[in-house]
Amino acid sequence: MIPQSFQYESPGTLEEAIQLLHQYGDEAKILSGGHSLIPMMKLRFATPEALIDINNIPGLSYIREEGGKIKIGALTREVDLERSETLAKIFPIFRDATKLIADPQVRNMGTIGGNLAHGDAANDHPAVMMALNATIVATGADGPREIPIDEFFYGFYMTALQHGEILTEIQIPVPPAGTGSAYHKLERKVGDYATAGVAVQLTLGDDGMVKAAGIGLTNVNPTPMRAGRSEAALIGKPLSEESIDEAARLASEDCSPSSDLRGSEEYKRAMVAVLVKRMIHEAANKARQ
Repeated sequence: MIPQSFQYESPGTLEEAIQLLHQYGDEAKILSGGHSLIPMMKLRFATPEALIDINNIPGLSYIREEGGKIKIGALTREVDLERSETLAKIFPIFRDATKLIADPQVRNMGTIGGNLAHGDAANDHPAVMMALNATIVATGADGPREIPIDEFFYGFYMTALQHGEILTEIQIPVPPAGTGSAYHKLERKVGDYATAGVAVQLTLGDDGMVKAAGIGLTNVNPTPMRAGRSEAALIGKPLSEESIDEAARLASEDCSPSSDLRGSEEYKRAMVAVLVKRMIHEAANKARQ
């Protein structure tokens, strides 16, 4: 199928894009990479009256360290995340995640902002952002506002972005020394959506105690999910096989996968437990380095 007819707009400034959003109202969609939106339009699952292409707006693609945070512009491409030495040094989890996203053609155009704004629990970045305790910056007519990642996803393909707002930046606190992070997903074939995926960030003290933990789950819940009880099972304790097993068990219990072509509910819960164990070990190894 082909999309229904629509008005194409290509603003040159963020202010102009926001103005167009208000002009078209709920009938407008933002276009960045387009790898989720365009297929939905072809199938007519999405039928926007207008597409507002923000790719020509300058100043929305960057990776920089500032004020104790890593700041990533919403138009930063997946390939730039994959190749960034800054991210590789501080957050190795980005290379883990980006190399598993689709294929090189998609990664050359797909953006981190679009990945998050789409609100899909099957996308990889939401779980990563939860593990890293990121903050989303949304900009509207009244200026920017910050949204904690735990308040950003609240329904099936639904986010906290309000009418007239555009996701413009992601902010991630730079963790202390002794921190490691890792992500992996089980997939049926290269580039597929996850059967299950797990993102972990751990901070270990010199005494081996877990000082901080972040665990995000991919595609095993209607919305992107933080494994809060699993984090609590680790924090304040020595990292041991017993605490890791407990964290894995809790994540498997707390997620809510549905049976589909990628596997049964029971299988997905089992895979969550396996991946939580593996990613905790991998994040801990990186933390010790």
